[in-house]
Amino acid sequence: MSRSPVFGSPLFLGFDHLEQMLDRVQKNADGYPPYNIEQIAADRLRITLAVAGFAMEDLQITQEDNQLVIRGRQKDDSEGRVFLHRGIAARQFQRAFVIAEGIEIEGAWLDNGLLHVELRRPQPEVRVRTIQINGRNRPMVDGQA
Repeated sequence: MSRSPVFGSPLFLGFDHLEQMLDRVQKNADGYPPYNIEQIAADRLRITLAVAGFAMEDLQITQEDNQLVIRGRQKDDSEGRVFLHRGIAARQFQRAFVIAEGIEIEGAWLDNGLLHVELRRPQPEVRVRTIQINGRNRPMVDGQA
């Protein structure tokens, strides 16, 4: 199934990288582990993943360019054990979140099977810039016409 580019309009200049980010997020659509994203203040977010059965040493959090990547891999401790029923999966996962430029990852903690990751979104400064209009056919670059 082909889809039309979201940012294909000539009015969206320089946004082609957003299309690539959306494709990466769509490929990461597995539902495991479940997670919440909360806005806990005007400039603060919290991502909470349900990672029951994972110890701190089984989890890894990295920031790779504009992605927050959370990985989990449990050690196989089933050697010598006989399961009559095994309903608790010991599976690995990778969950990636695309984060906007400027978002800061402040820290993470594990509590009762929930992994919490704190993010802070700094308030952008308002910038107003006046562009000089010249009477020539082309713009001035570094003082030269």
